[in-house]
Amino acid sequence: MHAYPWIIGIVITAFISGVSGVLAETWPTKPIRVILSVPAGASPDVTARLVFPGISQQLGQPLVADNRAGAGGMIGAELAAKANPDGYTLFISSPGALTILPHLRQQVPYDTIKDFSPISLISSGPFVLMAHPTVAAKSIKELIALAKSQPGKLNYASAGNGVANHLAMELFKQMTGTEITHVPYKGAPQAVTDVLAGHMNLMFNSIAPIVSYIKTGRVRVFGIASLQRSPQMPELPTIHESGVPGFEAVNWYGMFAPAKTPALIVDRLNLALVKSVRSPELSQQFLNIGADPVGSSVAEFSQFVRRDMEKYARIVKISGAKLD
Repeated sequence: MHAYPWIIGIVITAFISGVSGVLAETWPTKPIRVILSVPAGASPDVTARLVFPGISQQLGQPLVADNRAGAGGMIGAELAAKANPDGYTLFISSPGALTILPHLRQQVPYDTIKDFSPISLISSGPFVLMAHPTVAAKSIKELIALAKSQPGKLNYASAGNGVANHLAMELFKQMTGTEITHVPYKGAPQAVTDVLAGHMNLMFNSIAPIVSYIKTGRVRVFGIASLQRSPQMPELPTIHESGVPGFEAVNWYGMFAPAKTPALIVDRLNLALVKSVRSPELSQQFLNIGADPVGSSVAEFSQFVRRDMEKYARIVKISGAKLD
């Protein structure tokens, strides 16, 4: 007598599901690797290290950063997408690798929607447009006039082709009718260093890593890329109010797991992250560096990622941005 194939299939599926359920209930039993597609010191890295202690305390295991920079975030994203979905490899990302790069390249080695399980939006915050003090402009209007008077002479640094601050400047150029030369780096820290040294003229960057440089005057900041002024820096005008109506470039950071990570693990991670981000102490830390703490549900973050992909598809088309 031969057992019916469909009965065998049901038994095997039930067994696998049972094993996965047991493993998810005992998880975690060892340190958790968190892939970051940026160098140490870049904004996503700063954000990750803010949330690690709270999550680790709740899960009872350390979170260990694994910085895998390069290719606009694609190297780290691919590694995370292909990792074993057992809850021991996570990914913290900004828009660049996941919701921007797929619109700038003909092919990427992962599918943002199919290959990742969104866990939670951690924080969001607008970019600021910064410059070395030697740039002969002190306002957005003066910068636009300067750029138009010498097309292509001014340059700007980015954290790499296809990342959010690259596309922010491409949108700025499109909305102001200016030509500014793009110089991509392999991460924001190196780019910021060269702006500080005067090797580069301009850059869009998150507030967190450059707060001290703003306060000490080592960089000039023309404006913030949100529609409203920041409560943390109310003296800083928005680019929107300074002559580029409607201009907005907001960065965000979120946590993901590889697709097919058990739902029990994703839910535990979500609870731990949200509790950590929304704690009064950590919320204030985010606000101090010019970021808004969020902490969203899995469903909310999944919808957010889809909307962000649609938004950047439109921006890429309007700006004509392409990878060099």
